[in-house]
Amino acid sequence: MIKLFRCKICGDPYIGEAAPSRCPFCGAYEEFLVEAVCPGETFDVELNEKDRANVEKGLEVEISNTQFYFCAAEKTDDEEGKQLFKALGRVEAEHASIWRKILKLPKERISGSENCSESNRENLQESHDREDMAIKFYAKAGAEAENERVKEIFKALVQVEQDHLKLSEERLK
Repeated sequence: MIKLFRCKICGDPYIGEAAPSRCPFCGAYEEFLVEAVCPGETFDVELNEKDRANVEKGLEVEISNTQFYFCAAEKTDDEEGKQLFKALGRVEAEHASIWRKILKLPKERISGSENCSESNRENLQESHDREDMAIKFYAKAGAEAENERVKEIFKALVQVEQDHLKLSEERLK
């Protein structure tokens, strides 16, 4: 039986017989995918000063990472690397979209920048460093968060970024 699912993190719907193991849009784990029979998750949250600063920093991280990945997808000297970086860029752009919703900012298209290499290995190392930094920041921000919805998003994004880190680690071996 075909069902409609919704991601509790990004809010996007998915149609399928079962919930996927990861959100096809933001990468959130299956635990955050629910049948869309109930109202969606809200992005209308009250942010204290610390939560707002961390969400704004999260948006900066995701925009920077999206730009890097889209650049690497264009320039890297490895065909599989091009596909990997394109996929990572799309997920990071979705993460930026989540923070924009929380901050009540308009949608914005993110394009690549010139801050990447033609070397796939160098781009993988940069990816590794960026994901490691994001994981550390998100874990700290999640621990500090007072708003439960913001805490939940930080937790989910730590998991997703850990998956991204594993992808770079496996390819750097």
